Amino acid sequence: MNLQWREVNLWPDRETVDRFAPYDIQLKFPSTRVIIDGTEVPIKKPQIPAAQQMTFSSYKNRNTCKALIGVTPGGQVSFVSDAYGGSTSDRQIVERCGLTDMLQAGDSVMADKGFDVQDIFVPRDVTINMPTFFRKRNRISNTTLLRVWRTSSKRVHVERIIGLSKRYKMLTNPLNRTEALFSSDIIFVCYMLVNFRPCIVPLHS
Repeated sequence: MNLQWREVNLWPDRETVDRFAPYDIQLKFPSTRVIIDGTEVPIKKPQIPAAQQMTFSSYKNRNTCKALIGVTPGGQVSFVSDAYGGSTSDRQIVERCGLTDMLQAGDSVMADKGFDVQDIFVPRDVTINMPTFFRKRNRISNTTLLRVWRTSSKRVHVERIIGLSKRYKMLTNPLNRTEALFSSDIIFVCYMLVNFRPCIVPLHS
């Protein structure tokens, strides 16, 4: 399954993305090409100390492998990165996974506020839409709150897709040593299976 699906070009062109994007996103975020988020899959604790350190996720407080998932505004999984050790930051994955090479000038990416990657995309004339940090702010304008709510309500679709993938026990039970070696392929296949489910994003959303 992995070898066969690797032959399929998952990355849709700009016209296809626009055609199947929900009306509200077309109206408010018309340049959105992909919505990204990270996902982590538990693995059994490696015996080698260096491997333990490389795969330990401070966010999950356990050993994991991590991948970047990209979803079109219409709810199709269009990008699945290779798996990295759980200690790898979201920024490092974005730098290494090749996503920047797939975007075109004028595109925008929707991401969580934890993705501090704006400077990576600037040279390619790609913008990042993400919720605003509220830390150390006593007053927030109504305009800012409305923009944050709009962005969050659209970005949540990638989290729903990730939630669907976690219905596969392969991604919820810790991978053993052998399975962890094939974690990139396992994650890829599971997310391709998600694409066969009914679309979770209605056109009017």
